[in-house]
Amino acid sequence: QVQLAQSGGGLVQAGGSLRLSCSPSEGTPRYDTMGWFRQAPGKEREWVATTRRSGGIYYSRSAKGRFTISREDAKNTVYLQMNSLKPEDTAVYYCAANIIRVITSAVGDQQMYRYWGQGTQVTVSS
Repeated sequence: QVQLAQSGGGLVQAGGSLRLSCSPSEGTPRYDTMGWFRQAPGKEREWVATTRRSGGIYYSRSAKGRFTISREDAKNTVYLQMNSLKPEDTAVYYCAANIIRVITSAVGDQQMYRYWGQGTQVTVSS
């Protein structure tokens, strides 16, 4: 079964930075669309950012200007660099991927992603 293994995360003070990584298990096919979602306590999971191997990088309003999504296609790996973190960024962050290209209008739709990571906690203290 295809799995996405996440690393990074942890506890940081407001204004600090963290980097998340997400890599698939060996032998998995190349992903076109890879993204990050997050779920804060008591809230629904929300989209953060997406990158497509076929082209296009997209950010949610809350992530734009502070977060950077990048990928290393040779390793089928996606990263999320988070700067200027705020307490409201506290959440469990999930990576997600799909082999097929997700259309631009749907990059924020969780149902468009077939493969998911286990989640990693990010806590930002004030």
